Amino acid sequence: MKRVKLTVAYDGTAYHGWQIQPEGDTIEEELNKHLSELLREEIHVLGASRTDAGVHALGNVAVFNTSARMPVEKIAFAMNTRLPSDIKVQRSEQVADDFHPRFCKVRKTYRYQIWNRAIPNPLVSRYSTFYYYDLDEKRMQKAADCLKGRHDFSSFCTAKPDRPNHIRTIEAISVERSGDMITVTITGDGFLYNMVRIIVGTLLRVGGGQMEPEEMKTVLEAKDRSLAGDTARPEGLTLVSIEYL
Repeated sequence: MKRVKLTVAYDGTAYHGWQIQPEGDTIEEELNKHLSELLREEIHVLGASRTDAGVHALGNVAVFNTSARMPVEKIAFAMNTRLPSDIKVQRSEQVADDFHPRFCKVRKTYRYQIWNRAIPNPLVSRYSTFYYYDLDEKRMQKAADCLKGRHDFSSFCTAKPDRPNHIRTIEAISVERSGDMITVTITGDGFLYNMVRIIVGTLLRVGGGQMEPEEMKTVLEAKDRSLAGDTARPEGLTLVSIEYL
């Protein structure tokens, strides 16, 4: 028996998120099905990040155990001949038997893209959120800087009873514009449910002038979800990478 780690990229547009649901296709379901057929044994992957419906990934991680004799490094290539075109395994490698994708020290990076122009662009609409009103990325960066460091991020998450600890560390957060595209990139040791999307929703308030950059610190310290912005739409969010430290 060996433990295999997959690095998986996917376009989440057509899926109901990572985790298996009663209705609707999911990334986890597709991986389980095609791995089981390929290796001729029942496989159930364990994912590092349970991305929501419509969210994308360049480097999510899945782990499973197998007794198959196929060389581990060839699993990625074999899987990619079976998987749909919007899910592809980037790498397959053997890891220690006790490796757990969610209980290790990690560094995660997310990217959120905002198409900021009066007219939508269909060529970027799958991977960005359209925002009609003018945004000031410099104001957004000033507000984002208030979130750096280790804090209680209760104001920026959708509450889940099984996750009472809301303390996380944001190592870096940037807001950059290239033409009409604004990209928010956040790196940290972990993220709460909807945390990145709520942070972006609050930054949109700041960028649009409905909130001053300095108010971000007040929202953070209040630990009150009602003071933060709306949860930004899912299509702009991509899980870029998970680094195991």
